[in-house]
Amino acid sequence: MIGLLDWMDEGTRQMVTVSFTLLGSLALLVFGMKMMSETLQKMAGPQLRHVLGRMTTNRFTGMLTGIVVTSAVQSSTATTVMTVSFVNAGLLTLAQAISVIMGANIGTTLTAWIMSAGFLSFNVTDFVWPAFVIALILIYRKSQANFGNFLFGIAFMFLGLGTLRQTGVDMKLGEQQVVLDFFASFDPQSFVTTLLFLLIGGILTMCVQSSAAVMAITMILCSSGALPIYQGIALVMGENIGTTVTSNLAALTASTQARRAAFAHMFFNLFGVCWMLLVFHPFIDMVCNMVGYDTELTREAGEDAFLANAAKLSVVLAAFHSCFNVANTFILIWFIPQIEKIVCKVIKPKKSEKKASSDAGIGLQYIDGGIIQTPEIAVLQAQKEVVLFAERTSKMFGMVKSMLEEHDERKFEQTYDRVEKYEGISDRMEIEIASYLEKVSAERLSDETKGKVRMMMRQIGEIESIGDSCFNLARTLNRLRQQKEEFTIQQLGHIHGMMAITEEALDQMNMVLKGRREDYSVEESYRIENDINLMRTTLKSDNIKAVNDHQYDYALGILFSDFISECERLGDYIVNVVEARFGK
Repeated sequence: MIGLLDWMDEGTRQMVTVSFTLLGSLALLVFGMKMMSETLQKMAGPQLRHVLGRMTTNRFTGMLTGIVVTSAVQSSTATTVMTVSFVNAGLLTLAQAISVIMGANIGTTLTAWIMSAGFLSFNVTDFVWPAFVIALILIYRKSQANFGNFLFGIAFMFLGLGTLRQTGVDMKLGEQQVVLDFFASFDPQSFVTTLLFLLIGGILTMCVQSSAAVMAITMILCSSGALPIYQGIALVMGENIGTTVTSNLAALTASTQARRAAFAHMFFNLFGVCWMLLVFHPFIDMVCNMVGYDTELTREAGEDAFLANAAKLSVVLAAFHSCFNVANTFILIWFIPQIEKIVCKVIKPKKSEKKASSDAGIGLQYIDGGIIQTPEIAVLQAQKEVVLFAERTSKMFGMVKSMLEEHDERKFEQTYDRVEKYEGISDRMEIEIASYLEKVSAERLSDETKGKVRMMMRQIGEIESIGDSCFNLARTLNRLRQQKEEFTIQQLGHIHGMMAITEEALDQMNMVLKGRREDYSVEESYRIENDINLMRTTLKSDNIKAVNDHQYDYALGILFSDFISECERLGDYIVNVVEARFGK
């Protein structure tokens, strides 16, 4: 690279150097924000998910939740993905999700305010170097490593911002006549000019896949005095639309609820842009007056005064971004039910999803890879899938109960086929969930989340064994039917008693998996398991005595003993699942 620069003339060399400095600064900015966001999610992910699940009782608390969560993690995409996972899990309705997404749009404007600080008169890079030193010390202390990474993210972000600001100054865009003539060729009062820059902002955002980068470029151009404020704000509006197009493209292969949430985000921003175009210049003038920017001041008033006035434009852009999203939310929050109807009408379930919903619950419901995932959030979806897995094996046990009481040959065979089909589903679910968890565990996770992944891996293995046991019970009943045998009334009474206790254990397991661990104790499962073991021992002893007394033949006694023993093994698997849930 150095050799290549030596062959260039001074002007070309300077242009190449400045270009790479600009691109490198943008890369530092985007990387710093990504690192900061991911670290915050690792540190506060579980708490934020709890807040999101509990603080959405109505549209206003949902909006406030979206603001809080997005401001905390500095990523509206992360909040949207988190919200979609809650909708898929049935913890949020689509209407509640829309209110959270509205709040996320307000929360994400904090990013613009942070960036505007990098374009103020003081040099933000003065604070960066101490932050790097402190962060380096912290990452070598295991308990403080996450906070160290967070500081690194902030330091990289502000280093990128400071370098961008200095690069803008060095480029002297406000003094480049070619640049000035280019932007002067557009009439700032023209509606066509506004639409053109809006389109440019949207396309740039889709190309660079970062609204923060486009915002930074806009701030450079505006604060240098090269780009008039009206065109700059049109770029910001286009960035708002461009980022939603990116989300919708990412959600194309995702679930219906994910696509609806992404479309609701796009609808929100498109509607806002439409009404903003009607009051474009008056609204911008109002924001400029709030900040203290003089829209009438030109270079004729003096170069120093003009540049000092232009330096305020980064704050104007941040203020507009906030005012626009707050006003848009205030307008649309009253029409969430209507937005929900529009979204549901436009985004319909795929044929494959309709087929899956009408089928026997085949496949995963809460895990999809079509939308960008955050590892910490993906664990929540995996946990919901584990709960569904356990519920499906409980259904298998219910089918076995119905087989025990079924006298119609055709219905008996149909139920047996269903149990066999569910056993195949159980095998596939174990593999699919395990594969998903392996991918998640390969990402950077907090120690707490790594522990949850390990527990879930244990749980799915034991739940699959429960499915195998249910199928074994069904096979025992099928052998009984094929051998033209029937359990005696006394045997049926004992079997019903054993199945009742086993079903109690299954119900307790499902409650523990669904609820918060703090609300339950493993001791209850131990108690039920002890009852199952005592009944197994008693019934097997009584069975041997009954065979010796010729109350029924040896073959029937073997089938009875197999059935009881399988119920006891099933109880062991249930306890293993509960222990895994409690980390024992």
